[in-house]
Amino acid sequence: MKRRVCNLLALSLVFSTASSWAQIKVEAPPDPPQSALDAQTFYQVLLGELNAQSSDPGTGFAFILDAARRTNDAKLYQRAVSIAFAGRSGDGALQAARAWQQAQPQSREANRNALQILIALNRPAEANSSLRAEIDLAPVAERNAILSQVPRIYARATEKALVAKEVEQALGDYLTQQDTAAAAWTAVGRLRMAAGQQAGALAAAVKAQGFEVTAIGPALLALDLLVAKYSAAESVVNTYLQGKPAVEFRMAMARYLLNEQRYTESAQQLIAITQVKPEFAEAWLVLGTLQVQDRQYDAAEKSLKQFIDLAPSLTPQDARQRSLAQAYLSMAQIAEKRKDFAGAEAWLARITDGQALMSAQTRRASLMARQGKVAEARALIKAIPERAPEDARNKLLAEVQLLRDLKLNQPAFELLSQTLIAAPTDIDLLYDHAMLAEKAGRLDVMEQSLRQLIAAKPDYHHAYNALGYSFADRNVRLPEAKALIQKALSLVPNDPYIQDSLGWVEFRLGDYSQAMVILDAAYKARPDPEIAAHLGEVLWTLGLHDRAHAIWNEGLLISPDNETLLGTLKRIGIKR
Repeated sequence: MKRRVCNLLALSLVFSTASSWAQIKVEAPPDPPQSALDAQTFYQVLLGELNAQSSDPGTGFAFILDAARRTNDAKLYQRAVSIAFAGRSGDGALQAARAWQQAQPQSREANRNALQILIALNRPAEANSSLRAEIDLAPVAERNAILSQVPRIYARATEKALVAKEVEQALGDYLTQQDTAAAAWTAVGRLRMAAGQQAGALAAAVKAQGFEVTAIGPALLALDLLVAKYSAAESVVNTYLQGKPAVEFRMAMARYLLNEQRYTESAQQLIAITQVKPEFAEAWLVLGTLQVQDRQYDAAEKSLKQFIDLAPSLTPQDARQRSLAQAYLSMAQIAEKRKDFAGAEAWLARITDGQALMSAQTRRASLMARQGKVAEARALIKAIPERAPEDARNKLLAEVQLLRDLKLNQPAFELLSQTLIAAPTDIDLLYDHAMLAEKAGRLDVMEQSLRQLIAAKPDYHHAYNALGYSFADRNVRLPEAKALIQKALSLVPNDPYIQDSLGWVEFRLGDYSQAMVILDAAYKARPDPEIAAHLGEVLWTLGLHDRAHAIWNEGLLISPDNETLLGTLKRIGIKR
């Protein structure tokens, strides 16, 4: 009955329109292009659309699919698929796509529809033939590009392990052909990684690299495994880096190393980028920031000015402004370290990015404090407007850091203690509170805060390391100190500062040779004045006085006023 109503409606529209036109005399328009649809097919499509848009999409789908079969029209097949999807009929969509495939076996569009529908229906085993056809039907020059898209095609599949297995089977000889094997194995590796099979993903990356050592795909897969804390993948990355790697890959590697606190290696990658592609602005910015952190102020100034010169080419504008703000802050820090307060203020005045204004005001406060205006500096921080919920906390941390930089440890400790009353579970505040308690001579509070932190966040490696190092430095509870530091190192295996702590506790325990090995590795990974102090003392104790002097001198060049290093030299009786 419903179909009859639709038919009558369609006919009434046709006749009423025709009678209206008969009463109007106008010049005949040019003949339209000849339609491929005959009258019967046109009428069938019209009925199909009317039903599809009413409450009977199933009938509409049947009309359109029948018309597609009779005309072999790709657009009608596509429309049938769309109607089925709109009616939430996955089986109907698959029926239309398979009919399309059968009618037009060389159609990549028909095959792609079938593949996507099977994946959406979570039927990866049935998708194998369509995946294979997707690659086979493509021109040879496009096949590697399609293979690289396979993980994205299957991204929404739920049975990840099954997908990885089925796709590997579907790819077949593409996994052994020299011109496609690297891309094919990389695709398999990414699917294995998505399934949580890290060892299998690395094995695929190794196979891919074996076929094409210069291919970036296996290296990117291995880098993603590194980011996911699967350290065994580093060999694949290093093999790729030995050739002529893309600068974008070096940049990604530099970021990874930075996050892992492997600063020296990160800087090496950044320097390589600036040598190969000196117009790569981001590399100059990150390198300059690292050099400031390492107190290499002359080198940092050159790097940051190079970035500032290149910054106009960066897009979009908001990203450019944020990056420039970071560069200006670093330049202000360099000027401040040189006691060029006017120069520092000039750099801060160039900051226009709203998100960086708090950092700029904090740096201004630091300038004021270094000129003896401590009260005014604290007032400036307190007066910073709070535009976001976290701004109040950031202001507090900035004030605490200001006091800490001025070695006003007791006021900083008291300020943070008051804040912790309102936020007793804030992990970062609790850690800073413990460090300030130690500086203020409140070792009992330090230990209490660190143990509270460990209980609240068992994977917080800083707490284990800080407590263990505190024991080692005071030469007390050394077995417990070593266990705490080893726990920290198990959480972050490559951290040079934790390696420094372990080397120091080994020295306190009397194992000087082991201490030297550990501290030497830590210093090579991170030339730091405190590590230099410890390594130098171990070398001195072993009678290697010339080498100890050399290490201490290097540390003094890095930071002439480092408390730990100066204290070590004074205790041993070494004159500067």
